[in-house]
Amino acid sequence: MGRLTKAHGLKGAIKIELFTDDPARRFVPGAVFTLQVPTSSPWHGKTLELIELKWYNSHPVAFFKDIGDRTTAESVIKAILWVDQDLTEESDEDDAWFDHHLVGLRVLRDGVQVGTVVRVDHLPAQDLIAVKVPTSDDEVLVPFVKAIVTAVDVKAGTLTVDPPLGLFEELPDEPEDRTEDAETASPE
Repeated sequence: MGRLTKAHGLKGAIKIELFTDDPARRFVPGAVFTLQVPTSSPWHGKTLELIELKWYNSHPVAFFKDIGDRTTAESVIKAILWVDQDLTEESDEDDAWFDHHLVGLRVLRDGVQVGTVVRVDHLPAQDLIAVKVPTSDDEVLVPFVKAIVTAVDVKAGTLTVDPPLGLFEELPDEPEDRTEDAETASPE
């Protein structure tokens, strides 16, 4: 859901980098977050309960139960906040899916299965769908953009792709020296 970035003030408030597009729904009083921290951290295996989320100069700042001073807040900085996902939860948007909805879908190209989605990689530029190809141990990384992923049908268990040539197959080698071919083909 987010990452704790910096202590704010003296009363234990912490600035947050949000990873969710719906903070009003996720960061409500009483929400409990699991912490991702190194095993050597005193916070390892613990959770935080949100008291309040406020906005200061367009930055989200959280107040958590049992963090009442700056020193305690600084001890948990850089922790990643996780929540348990309800696997039955549906997205409110037509063209939005949770990763667990996509993993396991059969990937179809021209009606023929070319692989299975094994994971979704979220990168800064775009999301990628990792497709396990049944004919090898390789994975193909497919940009998750509408021009390539043309349809997702979770109920049917399919994801339809229209990939550029070469994404799922090797292209034949081009002749190495085209200038010789052009010289022999032209009349002198």
